Amino acid sequence: MTDPVLVLTHDDCLQHVTPPGHPEQVARLQAVERGLKGLAVTRRAAPLGAVEDVLRCHPPRYIERLRAAVPAQGWAQVDGDTYLSPGSYTAALRAVGGVCAAVDHVMTQGGRAFVAARPPGHHAERETAMGFCLFGSVAIGAMRAIEVHGLSRVAVLDFDVHHGNGTQDLMWDEARVRFVSSHQMPLYPGTGHAEERGAHGQITNLPLSGGSGGAQMWAAWAPVLESLRHWQPELVLISAGFDAHRDDPLAGLNWSTPDFARLTRAICALADECCAGRVVSSLEGGYDLDALAECVAAHVTELGRQAA
Repeated sequence: MTDPVLVLTHDDCLQHVTPPGHPEQVARLQAVERGLKGLAVTRRAAPLGAVEDVLRCHPPRYIERLRAAVPAQGWAQVDGDTYLSPGSYTAALRAVGGVCAAVDHVMTQGGRAFVAARPPGHHAERETAMGFCLFGSVAIGAMRAIEVHGLSRVAVLDFDVHHGNGTQDLMWDEARVRFVSSHQMPLYPGTGHAEERGAHGQITNLPLSGGSGGAQMWAAWAPVLESLRHWQPELVLISAGFDAHRDDPLAGLNWSTPDFARLTRAICALADECCAGRVVSSLEGGYDLDALAECVAAHVTELGRQAA
């Protein structure tokens, strides 16, 4: 790979405004920009996601219900911790559009991409907004890769500290996607037990004990990545949550920034071996702003390293 990492983002994602004190805040995207500063990346505006892409994962009644709930001013609460502001629906479509455009880019031109968008997506179930998430953007990107680009083996790898219950729900019956999630357990949302395997045994959950760090992370992920090498994915998607960092206020894992770099490097090696390096990563969690900036810098630096 010789091209810089493609970064897709949009100022509309700053218009998803949560109430004061909410951890999923506008400042998160500003922290991501600090992390990206000085890196060799190519930038592109994330387009609005097409409704036809969203419909591959969410039914029309859910989309309409979400759109109708958007307030003219202030906030509308759709879940215990999930809010809509006047700009939230458009921001969520930018997140979807960013992932889908990134998939199109790496499938037609190669390379790797990072989608710096919010709200995040991996908790959004088929008809339920929850956990700060509205649309399952990474799952939607996986289905675009399958339906538009004709892929039959897509890996979705989620290292957010919270279980990607939404992605699991959306991909439960999809044999062409292998979904892997590492997450602290017990922790919100309470799903992600190892026995949750999907309709075709294609889902792998890696629950991690609170307080565990990089050694336990690597012991869980290394055999899974080796198994995926035998499966030969044609595209790798990452739900890149950085809230397993030891400084994050919402969880209790003990990962360091080099741990995120090591896991990213291993995922990229898998992609180099199996699918010409094609990786699309999309921002999920990460709520300590300094740790988020530092981890994004490390993550995108690893995405940009050329294959040996």
